[in-house]
Amino acid sequence: MAPIKQREKPIHSLFAGATAGAIEAFVTYPTEFVKTRSQFGGKKEPLLSIIKDTVNQKGFTGLYSGCSALIVGNAVKAGVRFVSYDYFKEKLADSEGKVSAPRSLLAGLGAGSMEAIFAVTPSETVKTKLIDDAKRPNPQYRGLIHGTVSIIRAEGITGIYRGLFPVMMRQSANSAVRFTVYTTLKQVVQGNTRSGQPLPSALTFGIGAIAGLVTVYTTMPFDVIKTRMQSLEARAQYRNSFHCAYRIFTEEGFFRFWTGTTPRLTRLVLSGGIIFTVYERIIGVIGGREPPSSSS
Repeated sequence: MAPIKQREKPIHSLFAGATAGAIEAFVTYPTEFVKTRSQFGGKKEPLLSIIKDTVNQKGFTGLYSGCSALIVGNAVKAGVRFVSYDYFKEKLADSEGKVSAPRSLLAGLGAGSMEAIFAVTPSETVKTKLIDDAKRPNPQYRGLIHGTVSIIRAEGITGIYRGLFPVMMRQSANSAVRFTVYTTLKQVVQGNTRSGQPLPSALTFGIGAIAGLVTVYTTMPFDVIKTRMQSLEARAQYRNSFHCAYRIFTEEGFFRFWTGTTPRLTRLVLSGGIIFTVYERIIGVIGGREPPSSSS
């Protein structure tokens, strides 16, 4: 008889996911800062120059401009992601509680759409504008709260929802690819280990890192379009996401869609490892899994 699969309790999944997301955002933020700066329009800046100039002008803390927006957004995002994914995964699981790769892909797409709407788009818009504003001689935003209020006053609530379409595309693809790779590899590894035994943290980190690696290269164009649509000059330069993509392709070339790959790759490889490892550890500590109902 196949072993009974356990599912995560929603409230525990939310707590574990939010905590993992906040920790991951803080640890990896400098790579996010450099990636975002490199994706703005205009002259292409070498990654090392961005780091050097920022540290010289603002100190090391300059690499954390806009960090609070990402930490808050990432915590909410990760919480929504895990709860949504667990929900969709449970609905799509077979009678033994297993989820095939195609069904895991669908669960990931659903989770990505939910996090894009409820967490990622507002936090990414504010973060991007704070980073863009920070490179000005006289920044106009004094932090997360002031920046958010200023944007809403100037542009309305839609001001923090700019780039929603590319964000939904990116997050859906992110979650679909990351969860599918992670779940598939985890099931393969667990199939070769004793039933019921949790995987070692190092192995969980490695599987999560591989999932992050695959995710980067398949979703990078959405990330670049998202950054451009959320920049301070977006309203004057682009009519919509498709116009933005067209201008990047015709004016800057196909490979411009992969600008910022190195720092994003660094972040998502670390991110995949950190988030899944912290999530699994917290779930284990708080007893956040319960057996599925017998009625299914």
